[in-house]
Amino acid sequence: MINLIAGNSSKDLAKKISKKLKANLVKSEVKNFPDGESKITLKGKLSKSKTIVVQSIYPPVDSNLIQALSLISKANDYSTEVVVVVPYLGYARQDREFLPGEIVTMKVLGRLFKGAGASKIIVVDIHSKIGLKHFKIKSENISAISDLVKYFEKINLRNPLVVSPDQGGKERAKEFAHEFKSEFIALKKQRDRKTGKVKIKTEGLDKVVGRDVILVDDMISTGGSIIKATEFLKKQKCKRVFVACTHALLMNDAEKKIKKAGVTKIISTNTIPGKTSIVDISSTIAKAIK
Repeated sequence: MINLIAGNSSKDLAKKISKKLKANLVKSEVKNFPDGESKITLKGKLSKSKTIVVQSIYPPVDSNLIQALSLISKANDYSTEVVVVVPYLGYARQDREFLPGEIVTMKVLGRLFKGAGASKIIVVDIHSKIGLKHFKIKSENISAISDLVKYFEKINLRNPLVVSPDQGGKERAKEFAHEFKSEFIALKKQRDRKTGKVKIKTEGLDKVVGRDVILVDDMISTGGSIIKATEFLKKQKCKRVFVACTHALLMNDAEKKIKKAGVTKIISTNTIPGKTSIVDISSTIAKAIK
């Protein structure tokens, strides 16, 4: 029987995956010292077979990263094959040197995961696939689009239109629309790299009028892009606006601000646990592991 170690950040998702794989579920307990150090203890026994470690790296990113590496290292003491599932991979935005002097943190992560003893890494909808090139182990990026589409197929929408908030997410929106059997558009936006301010440059769109809109994105952090897109689409006289995303970080009251902008509902997957994480991707992850 294979082992599955449930990291502290992905307890529920790990439990669901272990049931689908009929794996030996080993829970982990984390206690924090007053100075912030994590003390991690495994609550169960590992057999000398293949081991899967499930741990998302969302805020607090550094703590969850150290915990992931520690679990990999422990698994490596027992198993010759350690498959690491990181549903949400923090630092994925730092996959290249955008401005002089910036450190490519994904390169650092690649070395750390290999050094800890990982044989393979599986991630879900990574921010940029370029990032996985920094991992000198087997790597796989899987998509949550099919799971999200299944959810939206159950909602009664009025002539739905799939929208990407920017050109960078055009292919994602196209794929979503193809599975959802609907039209799609991608908005054009400009972001100032230094201030982070976003402006939408797309002209008025007749396609939007009177239609329910699904804004599709890989992740929502502060919600700035989603808010700008929603305000823009509302001016084009769309009906309801729904948000479909894989990873809902929702920092700094983002959910409240997004709803205030006019979004009816935010739907995300359980790569990051939270109120909006209503789409389960355990089956998709289990298939990738098999």
